[in-house]
Amino acid sequence: MTRKALLSVYNKDGIVEFAQQLIEKDWEIISTGGTARLLKESGLPVKEVSEITGFPEILDGRVKTLNPKIHGGILATRDNENHQQELSEHGIHHIDMVVVNLYPFKEVVSRENADLEEALENIDIGGPTMIRAAAKNYRHVIVVVNPQRYGDIMEELDQKGSLGESLRYRLASEAFAHTAEYDAFITAYFNREFQEEGTFPPQVVLPYERVQNLRYGENPQQKAAYYRDINYEEGDLSSYRQWQGKELSFNNINDLNAAWELVKEFEDTTVVAVKHTNPCGVGTATSVLEAYQKAYDSDPVSIFGGIVAVNREIDPETAEEMNKIFLEVIAAPSFHPQALKILENKPETRLLTIPLKPSSYRQWDFKKTSGGLLIQDMDIEPVFVQAEDAVTGQKPGTKQVKDLEFALKVVKHVKSNAIVIASGEQTLGIGAGQMNRVNAAKIALEHAGEKSVGAVMASDAFFPFPDTAEKAVQAGIKAIVQPGGSLKDRESIEVCDRHQVAMVFTGKRYFEH
Repeated sequence: MTRKALLSVYNKDGIVEFAQQLIEKDWEIISTGGTARLLKESGLPVKEVSEITGFPEILDGRVKTLNPKIHGGILATRDNENHQQELSEHGIHHIDMVVVNLYPFKEVVSRENADLEEALENIDIGGPTMIRAAAKNYRHVIVVVNPQRYGDIMEELDQKGSLGESLRYRLASEAFAHTAEYDAFITAYFNREFQEEGTFPPQVVLPYERVQNLRYGENPQQKAAYYRDINYEEGDLSSYRQWQGKELSFNNINDLNAAWELVKEFEDTTVVAVKHTNPCGVGTATSVLEAYQKAYDSDPVSIFGGIVAVNREIDPETAEEMNKIFLEVIAAPSFHPQALKILENKPETRLLTIPLKPSSYRQWDFKKTSGGLLIQDMDIEPVFVQAEDAVTGQKPGTKQVKDLEFALKVVKHVKSNAIVIASGEQTLGIGAGQMNRVNAAKIALEHAGEKSVGAVMASDAFFPFPDTAEKAVQAGIKAIVQPGGSLKDRESIEVCDRHQVAMVFTGKRYFEH
């Protein structure tokens, strides 16, 4: 009995060659629309679907394969006598292979000025239905959604004359993933366009594609892989390009995300050094070299083997300084060609470029729990400090406001409880991830040492007791920024007033867990 293959693809890469090879193996080709035209123009014998169904394509092509003579041929179980009898009674023939990929919904809605009508017209109906039918019946029907699989299929047909259970199963798994991803993208589009502001959908489907397998996870005993959102845009971490160095590890990517999200907070030239997802040094200056030197001097010990993110091009002078120590990753929007040449001397250092562009759609932040998922909006509102928001008699001066804003941007990205000491747009001490705020302050102040005198302090949440303010004034801090809102705010304010220290309340908390 002649085997039949139904070919209906949007991505036509390799389809003519694949059809030719099937025909040479005595397969009969059934096709639709543009695929049928292409195959005929290539001189290949093709039956139109309408010849099989006895019914023309209608509704501008919206209905062409939704017919029992197609789906009966795909879904019939070959070893079921009742199925075979029904096929015979209705004049339905087996379809042994379904080669289908779908309308380019993602590409269409990603275009500038794409409208709803265009989006709706590019929602494929017949394609997913055929794919799912063939995948359900994979033991009897070969289903192909990926043109890169054509070679694997022909190789096994050449060797065995048919496909074994293993390859059929893998093809079916790919097929279900293909339709699931497609539906997830459509769902994401509708959620993005029509979800009421400030609300979340009752169900969430997340279309992600694997970028690479990783050597291991956070620890060698854990397996890991890196996936990216198929909605990703330039400016997202997933759009990075790697210029040199080994593949990124699980921890590299995690740390890099922390560094990149922090450096994006700054408009002025800024360098961020991160270790174990916490910043260990941040500096802002008029040049990249000066900003790097500030970040380095913030903590020369911790930056070794760290992740460095820069929001400007890496110039040769900065590359020379970076070349003096080992850095795991350096990320920036671009590298001067000479800087790349200099950093070739550190082949183990990974060099990445990432565009500095804001996302054009609403982004969510995810935190996995056992058996669940927490979702929240990304906190992308600009961080700013105003002198008039001071709650003390002493108001911060212009330079102090600048440093308070700098410190607040940094503390937003430090694991809570968090305290940052800064001066001259440079971090001097960072207290991260402590179970109480006064210990976070103690760590930050101890690291800053004598440099605390005249510096500023930022806290990611309110002071529950006056002890943190007391530690600050004892160390010589001259201005503090915190959200406020504690029942004991008055006590902290009084501590500051007694020592002519300015304290600003922002009303915004920046917990980072």
